[in-house]
Amino acid sequence: MTTQDQEEPATDPIQARGTDESAWRAWAGWDTLPEFTLPTMGRAVVVAAHPDDEVLGFGGSISLLAAAEMDLTVVSVTDGERSHPHSRVQTPESLARIRAKETHAALAELGAADAEVIRLHVPDTEVARHEDRVASALAEVTAGAAFCAAPWTGDIHADHEAVGRAALIASATVGVPCPLYPVWMWHWARPGDPRVPWADAARISLPPTALTRKASAISRFTSQISPLGPEPGDAAILPPEELAHHLRAVEVVFR
Repeated sequence: MTTQDQEEPATDPIQARGTDESAWRAWAGWDTLPEFTLPTMGRAVVVAAHPDDEVLGFGGSISLLAAAEMDLTVVSVTDGERSHPHSRVQTPESLARIRAKETHAALAELGAADAEVIRLHVPDTEVARHEDRVASALAEVTAGAAFCAAPWTGDIHADHEAVGRAALIASATVGVPCPLYPVWMWHWARPGDPRVPWADAARISLPPTALTRKASAISRFTSQISPLGPEPGDAAILPPEELAHHLRAVEVVFR
């Protein structure tokens, strides 16, 4: 997860004060969402706009896929190098290296240490400019897979939405189903929000083991959940109130 610019005004829904997780946990609408059935055979491709998106939005499901002994391919479209554009502690180059290591550590926590990790090195915050290239690369990677999961095209984050669009094009090209997982939606939306296509949503219930693995995996992204240093430009991207959205025993995809 990477914000587009940490100094954008609060009118940006991502930068504005978000919905408290207690409101989501109290929502009666969970019971109306059908259960999504994950595949148990073949290869699964999980696409992330930035290193950590796949764990935040789909980490419990990755754990379940790994437990089913499916072959896993994780595609990081960007290296997440611009998560802290105003930091004087880390450069974009050093952040890219750090976040790559964090991804491997997180996948190991999910039981997916053997997952293939592919990095497309598209410039962070600029995915929309490279959407055709991303779609072509994803079509090649996804061909023959059982399914592909990618960020939701309505997530109100330009990189997430562009990756989702590219994944849908790629998956349609090779005839592979492509559910989309939200990341920032839990922050800017509210329970029952009319901007969210709930009729297309399905839930993935996470057993305690998968949820524990997901929490451990999230903790590996220290560059995002802890400050890099004392200056405002080093602030954590994912404070505890944001992480809470991703530590509940259910994940959601749009079909």
